[in-house]
Amino acid sequence: MSAIDELIRPDRYPRSSGYDPRWLLGLDMGPNPLWMLEDLTAELDLRPGMRVLDLGSGKGATSVFLAREFGVRVVAADWWVPAEEAAEVFAGAGVGERVEAVRAEARALPFEHGSFDAIVSVDAFEYFGTDDHYFPYLARFLRPGGRLGMATVGMTREVRELGAIPAHIKAVVGWEAIAWHTAEWWRFQWEITELVTVTSARLQEGGWRDWLLWTRALMEHQGEAGAAQRPVLDMLEADRGEFLSFALITAEKR
Repeated sequence: MSAIDELIRPDRYPRSSGYDPRWLLGLDMGPNPLWMLEDLTAELDLRPGMRVLDLGSGKGATSVFLAREFGVRVVAADWWVPAEEAAEVFAGAGVGERVEAVRAEARALPFEHGSFDAIVSVDAFEYFGTDDHYFPYLARFLRPGGRLGMATVGMTREVRELGAIPAHIKAVVGWEAIAWHTAEWWRFQWEITELVTVTSARLQEGGWRDWLLWTRALMEHQGEAGAAQRPVLDMLEADRGEFLSFALITAEKR
């Protein structure tokens, strides 16, 4: 079995397995976003007709998944990917009428307060959400009782507790790993605001192995260009799940 074929895992990720892995790899901006999202949405109670903000939506795979699997109306907001490029992905996936692409910076969102039933962010939150001022800002855009879910690279122990970034991680991402936190760190960061009730905070079971499988498949998919992923593969093989995973957090606005 090729590494790409290993991305079809109906036993663990039945919804994600319905998507062409080559299509998903072609939209790569980080570890398999559909696996994280499928795991996360199990605790979000998304229902048809809800208006959902996909914050840091990248090239659009997560927004397609949300629209197709849950029948929600999605606003796909990203700063790095032009809205026109994302809109082409949505149209090609047959969800163009249910997904609106918006180019927006996370700290300057162009939306009305209380205008979303749910906010989802996959593999992006560490770039802006560690700011102590950010979560109260983001919560303004969620209606009372609305749900918020975040999945991003996580650590089994805090870097501050370790006293240093582990060498195999530092060699690849450098100081940026200081923004990778444990699930409990995120729980506290959200709950201390008293704006939400955190409904779950956990490291994804097998997250390290998921990331490893994705990286091997990406290298195969990209051919010669996949050599650029070798440092990431080396980091994951050296880690063996000791420090690296994904943090999944969900909450309800009070």
